[in-house]
Amino acid sequence: MKTPVRYAIFPKRPEAHLFEVRCTVGDPDPQGQVFALPAWAPGSYMIRDFARHVVSIRAESRRRPVALEKTDKHTWRAAPAAAPLTVIAEVYAWDLSVRAAHLDEWHGFFNGPCVFLRVAGHEERACELEILPPRASEKSRGGSERPNYRNWRVATAMTRAGAKPFGFGGYVAADYDELIDHPVEMGEFALAEFRACGVAHRVAISGRQRTDLARLREDLKRLCEQQIRFFGSEPPFDHYLFLVTAVGEGYGGLEHRASSALLCSRNDLPPPGMEETSEGYRTFLGLASHEYFHTWNVKRIKPAVFSPYDLGRENYTTLLWAFEGLTSYYDDLLLQRCGLLSREQYLELLGRNITSYLRTPGRRRQSVAESSFDAWTRYYRPDENSPNAIVSYYLKGSLIGLCLDLLIRSKSRARLSLDDVMRALWREHGLRGIGVGERDVERIAERVSGLNLRRFFERALRSTEELPLKRLLATHGVDMALRPAESASDKGGKPAAKPREAFAPRPALGLSTRAEGKDLAVTHVLDGGAAQAAGMSAGDVIVAIDGIRPGTGGIDALLDKRRVGELVAIHAFRRDELRRFDVRLLRSPGDTCALSASRHTALLDKWLSRPHRAEV
Repeated sequence: MKTPVRYAIFPKRPEAHLFEVRCTVGDPDPQGQVFALPAWAPGSYMIRDFARHVVSIRAESRRRPVALEKTDKHTWRAAPAAAPLTVIAEVYAWDLSVRAAHLDEWHGFFNGPCVFLRVAGHEERACELEILPPRASEKSRGGSERPNYRNWRVATAMTRAGAKPFGFGGYVAADYDELIDHPVEMGEFALAEFRACGVAHRVAISGRQRTDLARLREDLKRLCEQQIRFFGSEPPFDHYLFLVTAVGEGYGGLEHRASSALLCSRNDLPPPGMEETSEGYRTFLGLASHEYFHTWNVKRIKPAVFSPYDLGRENYTTLLWAFEGLTSYYDDLLLQRCGLLSREQYLELLGRNITSYLRTPGRRRQSVAESSFDAWTRYYRPDENSPNAIVSYYLKGSLIGLCLDLLIRSKSRARLSLDDVMRALWREHGLRGIGVGERDVERIAERVSGLNLRRFFERALRSTEELPLKRLLATHGVDMALRPAESASDKGGKPAAKPREAFAPRPALGLSTRAEGKDLAVTHVLDGGAAQAAGMSAGDVIVAIDGIRPGTGGIDALLDKRRVGELVAIHAFRRDELRRFDVRLLRSPGDTCALSASRHTALLDKWLSRPHRAEV
């Protein structure tokens, strides 16, 4: 029997943000064992070069040093060793995100790919992990007490092998792929537990917060049961963990096989006594819904090019519209179906998504298939021109899911839907562990629906034609109305609060800004807008409009007093040079969407109130 690969991770110097990570292989390659750290993390499609955070690394065998040669940016080869070989690395951990690692005197978090070395040729072997606690705290020179590590616990979905529940100690994984698919939080955290469809679920919340754990527990239970029943089979895990980090401002999530790592604003969590569902809490529930749905759609139903992952280089696919986009379609929809969103709230969120899409000039230049393929170099590396050059496969993919769902429902008189397509993908690919080919989603959608969808997919996926949103929503009794934005903060989703006179349309500059003191820094200049025509650029700092400093009111306060066609003089610094731009104001485009259920239809009820679903 092949010996397991043994790992140990130790918060060696929390004050310096350093983990010590050990990897021991009992029977190293006699030609010289190769070790490598992944270049990216599954679910986050960008080369991140985690090896850049390795601040020191060495090897030993029988407590004697072994030469270790670095052969490329994330690979090392040890000299031949006849006995068990251990590599010891110090990893700098100061990335407060769901993708990497973060360590200080109050908590520690790590995502496996950024700390655990892969042992070449041993990836299929079982892995044993020992998670060690930090050393007991001491008094600082100033006499103040450092945090007390005695209250630290461990939260992870990894299988325990000697460790007590939420304790430091031994854990085990079937192979390297499983080892790096269980993120770990250590420190003091709030804990909530519930059962969904009979399966244990836990929520561990780190960071300062005041959360109504009872309400959070009940709401997540409803959501999880809805999704488990959606796929119509036993869930593909025997327990599940939400790892939540609450911060002042932050947002992000990363899915794993039996857990998800979530980063949120502490104000988005429900405080004790909150009766209504705040916008922030809806945002948090949508994030949790998205990552939980990924348990099926991307962790098990996954592109063939991810089967298995090649973590040393980019894994190109045109299918992220289906894995991220369809997940984005269902995250809010399933909140509505289980009663955590009202019909009106769901349509408002959907209207906001359509607004965001229509405000992206890049949708006319890049197809969603191209967006997926280019994710590695463009989506995760946005710059000032990104809105003009790319389209989000999350956003457009979700709207393609909407169109496909409504099309199948309307043509089948609600006998079939996208739900049936997703369940077919689960049965044929997820449950069987077979990767999804580049055209398999299209093929299964056609077979399940009985429709010829080739023209739809060619236009939706591989062209930049507009999606038939208005027409398909109308088939379900939903009106889609477009209007100009009322202000820079108008996200859409609602009718205009103050209808303007027909003869006085709102003017627009065609740029976005952020406050920089009492001035405004231009972040993006949109194609076809007035600012671009006048020669303005991202990075310009606006100091005056018609001789008046923008101040706290910003551009909105000034535009409210202007008319379309007027010429305004904008003074801005470009680098350290003051420039003047004479900008002719253009009409604000009708790109702000509001949806309303204009009439009651059976199709609308079956879409939003009585969905097709299979019971567990």
